[in-house]
Amino acid sequence: MSETFGQADAVAAVRRFSRFYTRQLGLLGEGLLKSDFSLTEGRVLYELAHRDPLTATELCRDRGVDAGYLSRILKAFDQRGLILRTASPSDGRQTLLTLTQAGRSAFEPLDRASQQDVQAMIGDLAPEETAALVRGMRTVEHLLGAHKASAAPIVLRPHRLGDLGWIARRQAMLYAREYGWDETYEALAAEILAGFVKNHDPGSERSWVAERDGEVVGSVFVMRGSETVAKLRLLYVEPAARGLGLGRKLVDACIDFAREAGYRKLTLWTNDVLVPARRIYQHAGFTCVRAEPHHSFGKDLIGETWDLAL
Repeated sequence: MSETFGQADAVAAVRRFSRFYTRQLGLLGEGLLKSDFSLTEGRVLYELAHRDPLTATELCRDRGVDAGYLSRILKAFDQRGLILRTASPSDGRQTLLTLTQAGRSAFEPLDRASQQDVQAMIGDLAPEETAALVRGMRTVEHLLGAHKASAAPIVLRPHRLGDLGWIARRQAMLYAREYGWDETYEALAAEILAGFVKNHDPGSERSWVAERDGEVVGSVFVMRGSETVAKLRLLYVEPAARGLGLGRKLVDACIDFAREAGYRKLTLWTNDVLVPARRIYQHAGFTCVRAEPHHSFGKDLIGETWDLAL
């Protein structure tokens, strides 16, 4: 279902991408953006312009700069009058660094040139290409650790154009990787979502898409079964968002909506191998009322119907 790489191939691909983006962003020249600042000096200026006051310790930690190298950079900035050092009021052993007006004046053309270069680079992309580029970069940041400790909030919103096809594809890919299911699951998910769109009644049906930092990290749907019964469909949570209570939050949203809409029962169908989801349903008060073996998605499974009286 998805492409896999050996370690050596992955290393080669990362190195190739590194060479590509450094060339694209003009990072191989003698000076950053045709200035007399090096790349590291420019990054230090950027941090001070956007986050001051900072300590040298924070700069070393957040930018990964060697302490000795940073000391030399700061000494050069001192000599040019670009930074101001003051004692930290909370810790006398620490010195706070801020940009002087001269420092901000030195940074502004760098910042402006960077924005103009990137704008020229992406200016001819179609909107969907720009969106794909941003998603790809966010994926790189996440997988290589930039957002692993992110405290960015997860928000729930209704589905938008493009979400439903993506959700069917993404769920199918995850279930193929985690449970070995074949492409017939994607066909089923797409069929369910197509029916949701064609027959959608906002008063009795609802979608929730979980988003963090602009990325979809989960979703769930409530669909009409009858006047008194609603169906919870297609709950899923991205691996990176698991363990945060998101699955329970999505299920609780379904329960609250079903009650407000006047349903008397919320029902769902799942499979025995989906243990984390089953645990969420159980904790939310659902009861497994029926279990039947079946062969679907290329596997022998036990399908389960779970009900919650509202």
